[in-house]
Amino acid sequence: MVTLSVLAVLVTLAVPSFTSLINNNRLTANVNELVTSFQLARTEAVRRNQRITVCRTTDGATCAAAAGAWNNWLTVDSAGEILRSVGAKAPVGVSSTRAAFTFRADGLLREANGLLVSDDNALTVCMPTTYPAENQRRLSIAAGSRFSSTKANGSGQCP
Repeated sequence: MVTLSVLAVLVTLAVPSFTSLINNNRLTANVNELVTSFQLARTEAVRRNQRITVCRTTDGATCAAAAGAWNNWLTVDSAGEILRSVGAKAPVGVSSTRAAFTFRADGLLREANGLLVSDDNALTVCMPTTYPAENQRRLSIAAGSRFSSTKANGSGQCP
């Protein structure tokens, strides 16, 4: 009876920690998928000497025109050929205020006016949970197209 009581206490303490670990790994894996798409786009832009775009998609075949949920995204060349198609793994969601990111032939991510993209909150990867408390990962883009990810506490909510 004592052994069962001790086991019950240990399981009660371990389950929330294990859940946080699994959810944290899910968030990190989805951020890594986004970064992989951006790295591929940068490399292919230089290699092919053309613009390569990473964009959100709603139909899996074409880029969506407006910003919104990035639950699926494409890496496409200037002719519209799909180089990579990826989707966020549920229950993780991805959102952005941008519909697409285009790398030019020099390998840099630029705005329409030619300036380097610098966005502290380019994309948000989120899971609606309080385990872990930091349920959001924000992907930032620094001038020169360097990517970084930071954790954020969304209080269990997603944008």
